[in-house]
Amino acid sequence: MGLLFAKLWSLFINQGKIKKYLFLENATKCARGETGVSAPSPALLADKDEGELLLCVTPQHMPEMRRQWHFRLAEHKVIIVGLDNAGKTTILYQFLMNEVVHTSPTIGSNVEEIVVKNAHFLMWDIGGQESLRSSWNTYYSNTEFIILVVDSIDRERLSVTKEELYRMLAHEDLRKAAVLIFANKQDMKGCMSAAEISKYLTLSSLKDHPWHIQSCCALTGEGLCQGLEWMTSRIGVK
Repeated sequence: MGLLFAKLWSLFINQGKIKKYLFLENATKCARGETGVSAPSPALLADKDEGELLLCVTPQHMPEMRRQWHFRLAEHKVIIVGLDNAGKTTILYQFLMNEVVHTSPTIGSNVEEIVVKNAHFLMWDIGGQESLRSSWNTYYSNTEFIILVVDSIDRERLSVTKEELYRMLAHEDLRKAAVLIFANKQDMKGCMSAAEISKYLTLSSLKDHPWHIQSCCALTGEGLCQGLEWMTSRIGVK
């Protein structure tokens, strides 16, 4: 019964369909219909006359409800940053749809909710053109993760990426943020390896921010799941 309850609760609470709750002293009343609710077994969802859904809740179900409700409410804010043409938006929509989406330079931002296991990430993909970088700090509040996307074939501008990274990390609103660096475009001939990029960005000097660098190819999705797994490990999701 517990597994069925968990599945029903997760399904309906995530779709926002539960409107009312009925707390019972024990499961028997619900099963017998003594509450006026037709339910074949404890904690099942039942149709009301007005078409709403009602959940029969008993004490033994409360721990599972709290756990599911916690994961629904625990939304983790992520900002995706990097220079223009690094592949930020392509990565965002690989996360969302697992396919390549034709993109144009982002003016402002794109925002999507990505669900990984039981973790909900609210991801803000922020435009990386030079004229837009000064406004990045308007997105920093409550950020838990920074995803920095690096164009692994753009050697000339790696110094700019480094400058932007350390400017971000010095900001008060990001003092507790963890950093995931995607070394993108690993499918391109002559690209820098993740180790080269890590050394140039002096990532080993980061003491106050957990960090991880991951080789990836946004077009194929290779390496992206490993990056997300690192993020979920940081928040303790199994």
